[in-house]
Amino acid sequence: MEKILERKDVNPKDTWNLELIYPSTDLFYKDLETIRQALPGFASFKGELVSASKIAELFKKEEEVGRMISRAFTYASNRSNEDVGNQANQALLQEVRKLYSQFSELTSFEEPEILSLSSEKLQEIKESPELGEYKFHFEKLIAMKEHILSGDKEEAYASLGEVRNAPQSAYSVLTNSEFRFPDVMDGEGKMLPLTQGTYGTYIKSPDRILRKNAFTALHETYGSYGNTLGTLLTASMEDWNVQARVRKYEKPFEMNLKRNNIPYSVFTNSLDTINSHLDLLHRYVDIKKKALKLDEIHFYDLYADLTGKEDKKYTFEEGVEMALGGLKAMGEEYLGIFRKGIEDRWIDRYENKGKRSGAYSSGAYETQPYILLNYKGTLGDVSTLVHEMGHSMHSYYTRNFQPYIYGHYSIFLAEVASTCNEQLLIHHLIENTEDKKLKLYLISQELEKIRTTVYRQLMFAEFENITHNALSEGKPMTSKEYCDIYLELNRRYFGEGIVPDDEIKWEWSRIPHFYTDFYVYQYATGYAAASSFARMILNEGEEAAKRYIERFLKAGSSKYPVDVLKDAGVDMTTPKPLEDTLKTFGELLGEFEKELGL
Repeated sequence: MEKILERKDVNPKDTWNLELIYPSTDLFYKDLETIRQALPGFASFKGELVSASKIAELFKKEEEVGRMISRAFTYASNRSNEDVGNQANQALLQEVRKLYSQFSELTSFEEPEILSLSSEKLQEIKESPELGEYKFHFEKLIAMKEHILSGDKEEAYASLGEVRNAPQSAYSVLTNSEFRFPDVMDGEGKMLPLTQGTYGTYIKSPDRILRKNAFTALHETYGSYGNTLGTLLTASMEDWNVQARVRKYEKPFEMNLKRNNIPYSVFTNSLDTINSHLDLLHRYVDIKKKALKLDEIHFYDLYADLTGKEDKKYTFEEGVEMALGGLKAMGEEYLGIFRKGIEDRWIDRYENKGKRSGAYSSGAYETQPYILLNYKGTLGDVSTLVHEMGHSMHSYYTRNFQPYIYGHYSIFLAEVASTCNEQLLIHHLIENTEDKKLKLYLISQELEKIRTTVYRQLMFAEFENITHNALSEGKPMTSKEYCDIYLELNRRYFGEGIVPDDEIKWEWSRIPHFYTDFYVYQYATGYAAASSFARMILNEGEEAAKRYIERFLKAGSSKYPVDVLKDAGVDMTTPKPLEDTLKTFGELLGEFEKELGL
């Protein structure tokens, strides 16, 4: 595990089995050729989508080609990530992306053409038995009728994609390639290089001088480009607002919710609930201040570790056993599939030279799930294993129990299964350790996860809501307005117990998610739903676990996401799921204070 190998030298048992998709690249290219030959056939449907039989025929052809593209993409993207320096594998991915782009372009006429039909005709087609399993898919399409433009306008709008993405692209180039941060001094007087990457390490350091200097230098650098960054963010948000108006949405946020039929109350309940429980966050800040033995606590102290790093290492096999122990409440069927995933080589386990960093779960409808890890044996790596297996188990159940058209799940649901797994694991470890240091570490990690995934992300969402609504009302938005709004939000969320460092007002400018409008709230809702599921499984046992598997993991996108969750026992239109999470936060705070003797 410590020696980093060339890809060719990695033991096959430690890698994923992509040969199950294509035993050779010749077969991969054979599929690509089949796709190329199929693509021109979509032109024959243009102007003909006036009957249930013709629409069903198109859906089936799209599915046939979509399955092949998805399979080829899974193979090529995973191959390319085995060694990002392998140009042959990068070429595989480029080939698939090119074909996918052509596929999207050649089928772009579909929605506008279908929705140009009268409402009466659409209802008649929807009830036709010829649509079969596509009925709900068609129903979702009809629901978007008033927001779809005419065919030529949709085509023109799509052609502006690169132009419309210019603010985000410019932001990425500026902040990732052109920013130059000053070196920063640590507590011993040593100068250290500050980068986007090293900042994450420095801000968690026990060296408070280093934390402060890194925090100040980073935010001041962003602030020195404040006018440019404010202009870019406004341009990005204006694009979203213009699109919302053109597509006849009342509020900017509605455009994010409508396609998946998510009630606006899901968003507003989240903001109302978090704002009514800010006292818990204020209490956490006070506990952190006492634990760090500080006279006053600043924003650069929030990420400081309270317990010392957990340095014990676990082999991959030990990590799997810990995972199985943590997930015991899920039942034998779930555990059996989990074990099968290990045995059938779903997972590419260890780092090798050139391998993509981080972790993810992937796969296509016709393939087994695939997981990329860079396992080094830390407790965090065990948690990542459980997290990614949560995604893969969700995919496994969905693809095995839903037809292709519903064999996926929306972003709104994507993090629920993975986070539920993590919460079951952390609960198991906390309950079953006698090691006080380890217990403190585990509790502190979970507290930080709730602070950053729930409180922080909903603060971001509130910032988005305020700024987008201001723009839609015609108010000018510059970096000054953004700074004023963001500083006030931080003061309210973190309370009077923290020193409101002026530099924090620039933090909005380093959040790339603001260029993917109204995305961040889903981190919090996903965590809240997972928290409710975990609590039910732990309290009710087998019955709750079975309901979770049958009604959530197997549901895919056969219903709207809020309905899937409601069927499984979590109603996101009410405050309860988030309140469950915040109840857990309060309980962990009490346990943490007790363990620390505060």
